[in-house]
Amino acid sequence: MMMEYRIDLNCDMGESFGSYKMGNDEEILDFVTSANIACGFHAGDPSTMRKTVKLALEKGVGIGAHPGFQDLAGFGRRNIALTPQEAYDIVVYQVGALNGFVKAEGGVMQHVKPHGALYNMAAADAFLGEAIAEAVYAVDPELILFGLSGSEIVKAGKKMGLRVANEAFSDRIYQDDGMLTGRKEAKALITQPEIAIQQVVQMIKKGTVLSANGNIVPILADTVCVHGDGSHALEFARIISETLKNSKVDVVNFFHDSR
Repeated sequence: MMMEYRIDLNCDMGESFGSYKMGNDEEILDFVTSANIACGFHAGDPSTMRKTVKLALEKGVGIGAHPGFQDLAGFGRRNIALTPQEAYDIVVYQVGALNGFVKAEGGVMQHVKPHGALYNMAAADAFLGEAIAEAVYAVDPELILFGLSGSEIVKAGKKMGLRVANEAFSDRIYQDDGMLTGRKEAKALITQPEIAIQQVVQMIKKGTVLSANGNIVPILADTVCVHGDGSHALEFARIISETLKNSKVDVVNFFHDSR
């Protein structure tokens, strides 16, 4: 079948501790092309980081660091006030930690995607976005910066000279301004696979998404996220991957083309 479109499919992973397993990381890796691995601040620990890196390399999945706020109790989803310098420091620290494991396993890190509240705050705050972009560039200017499609952090990454990936979400509801609906809102998450795949196909093929208010919002999608901590993560990843391929969309890690 001739593919008319292509998309990277990413998932947040390694968000567990030691021998405790959360989610279906190993199984999900069969359906995604990029993995965002927790670096110990919002979730994860050294052993989990190593194991997840090893699994991703074995399955040929692109590896990215998933730095967040140092907030285990809130899973990194609570806003924390910090200066641009503090944001720079925590990102360098976490990206460097994961990069150590990637190198130790004989791999090359592909990208960085901020987590949770840090991600959302940087999407709206230009100064925070610039601090994160500077941190990524300082660690390795060849890294790709994942950020909310069209947001401040994507703009900052381009300004810094980084390659960027506009990220869209399979399981989140959007607002009219292209921002994600807050998780505390009633209509924040998509839990039905058929609705998630409909949204993904629309974002890829039409470059638009339906907002919570029913409006058509333009969106650019280089990579689509499936949340690994969601109760439907494995089902979503499998259905989305299989349906996209049947819809003439190639699920592929095309970032390696220019690495």
